[in-house]
Amino acid sequence: MKSSAMPGKLPSQQSGFQRALAGLIFSSRWLQAPLYFGLIVSQCIYIYHFLIDLIHLVSEASTISENEIMLIVLGLIDVVMISNLLIMVIIGGYETFVSRLRMDDHPDSPEWLSHVNANTMKIKLALALIGISSIHLLKTFIFIDQGFDQEGHKISEATVMWQVIIHVTFLVSAIALAYTSKLAQGIAEEA
Repeated sequence: MKSSAMPGKLPSQQSGFQRALAGLIFSSRWLQAPLYFGLIVSQCIYIYHFLIDLIHLVSEASTISENEIMLIVLGLIDVVMISNLLIMVIIGGYETFVSRLRMDDHPDSPEWLSHVNANTMKIKLALALIGISSIHLLKTFIFIDQGFDQEGHKISEATVMWQVIIHVTFLVSAIALAYTSKLAQGIAEEA
């Protein structure tokens, strides 16, 4: 059986240096672990802001307008979608690039985790970005007749145009990723 680290040589034929270098290169994947921990911290910050917005919504429910309620709820949905995106990157990325989580028998293990790979992650991330972009575009359309967004920034035609272009770019990219993944899967099945 050939070693995947050094093609053409059996592990017993590799020099000590080659084995050590291969081990170092393979172990370098653990350098990504702190990055995933940083994303977990980011997730905690999103939870904090979500709770602040939720408390604001509940405490002011009788005094704010329907439009304000809709905007706060859209903001909450936006945070949830970004949080979902973070979870996909944290769990899927760790599982794909660092180490197996070995959660197959866990009752709460996400269904998509059993068949996660780089291609499926790209498609799921693209779909999450489309959802987030849709929410931001909807917020812009809600305020377009007023001319200002909820932070008081002027909404120009150029702003709307670029938001639509970016959203369409996300859509086209997701379709291209899905198509490429399907082609790659077909090629892999033929081989």
